Amino acid sequence: MNRLAMLLAQITRVALPAALALALAACGSGGDASQPDLATAPLAGAAIGGDFTLSDKDGKPVRWSDFAGQWRIVYFGYTFCPDVCPVDAAAIGQGLRAFEKEQPELGAKVTPIFVTVDPERDTAEVVGEFAANFHPRMVGLTGTPEQVAAAAKAFVVWFDKGEPTENGGYLVNHTNQTVLFDPDGKPIALLPTDMGGKAVGEEIAKWVR
Repeated sequence: MNRLAMLLAQITRVALPAALALALAACGSGGDASQPDLATAPLAGAAIGGDFTLSDKDGKPVRWSDFAGQWRIVYFGYTFCPDVCPVDAAAIGQGLRAFEKEQPELGAKVTPIFVTVDPERDTAEVVGEFAANFHPRMVGLTGTPEQVAAAAKAFVVWFDKGEPTENGGYLVNHTNQTVLFDPDGKPIALLPTDMGGKAVGEEIAKWVR
């Protein structure tokens, strides 16, 4: 069993049953009056996000504008990350699946996006396979170092390649924020991936309409 498979097995065994059993109390009908006004959202007006050109799992160009009309969950990480990235990606997938279970039509309007900060190792195929492990609609994106750096800058993400180890590997230090964007591509709120899938699902339900 490879490293990713072992991590997935451990994450799924601990967190997935609880996420699948989740009943989202915050989920009412779409556009519920109990939902807060988007103008009051925590990240309303923040300068986060912007156009980019990256590549999907098939090597085809993908731009930020391609997701117009969709709510978007954006996370920057890398597939060789030993712990944080797979845990965060799992929480995103679990939270979105729980929301989809309660609100199928609204859930279908949410697209999770995983952007690598390690294009040297994360080829289109590698990042695409990684993303699909956490949600069937999670889009894995990579690009040239310049394209990735430009996208990270637009989304206010910091990353830095660490020193090589004896076996030639390396870590990439990076910001691990998970941001929910509205259909116009405007930032709405941070999703609490550090608190698990249940909390992520509840936060999605709070804003998506």
